[in-house]
Amino acid sequence: MAHPRLVIAGTSSGVGKTTVTLAILAALRQRGRRAQAFKAGPDFIDPSHHSAATGRPSRNLDGWMLGADRNREIFLRAAADADISIIEGMMGLFDGSSPVNEIGSTAEIAKQLDAPVLLVIDGSAMARSAAAMVSGYAQFDSALRVAGVLFNRVSSDGHYALLKAAVEKETDVVAVGYLRPDQTVTIADRHLGLVMAMEKGGSELYDRLATAAAETIDLDRIESLASSSGVLAASPQSVKE
Repeated sequence: MAHPRLVIAGTSSGVGKTTVTLAILAALRQRGRRAQAFKAGPDFIDPSHHSAATGRPSRNLDGWMLGADRNREIFLRAAADADISIIEGMMGLFDGSSPVNEIGSTAEIAKQLDAPVLLVIDGSAMARSAAAMVSGYAQFDSALRVAGVLFNRVSSDGHYALLKAAVEKETDVVAVGYLRPDQTVTIADRHLGLVMAMEKGGSELYDRLATAAAETIDLDRIESLASSSGVLAASPQSVKE
């Protein structure tokens, strides 16, 4: 059985992965999709926002603590009745527990799930340089498929057109859209991460993000990238259980 899935990863912390993830999840829900969210790492605050945006419990995946078989089992169980699954990464795409391997990283989770990656970049102060950045991330690990890029904090349609043209001329990665600063929301930080969804109250936050995504993100392309995932088989141990 196919399980359409997409990993949303950043070039670093602070580029807007959570905002982008929530915008896409909320927009998919408005489209009538059953979107299942996951979070790479042990964070419990981002998943509270995922759950509020989708109406479904978000699940955690962790390469360092759980391992590949357990992550696949959790994924397959939660995604069984979903139309599409969105996995939000942590830190930068290749950042994990060690500077010399992928253990604990978003890249590791993407490979364990055989999922394409949507790279989020802060596009606020660049143009053609975005192509060099995307090229580097796409070529760093040949076993990983960086399939799309989404630019955050882009000032205008014209600015996005420059970024898109540069990336698509120099790489095989497709640009799927952008968010402007005025489209996004500020989710306050605190010592354990983002403020939990129940502390924000109401659905206005997610409605606003869904509207933003529908305006400037190619949601059809997002769904197409997710559907390009292959069949994910359960581990032999999971089948036994």
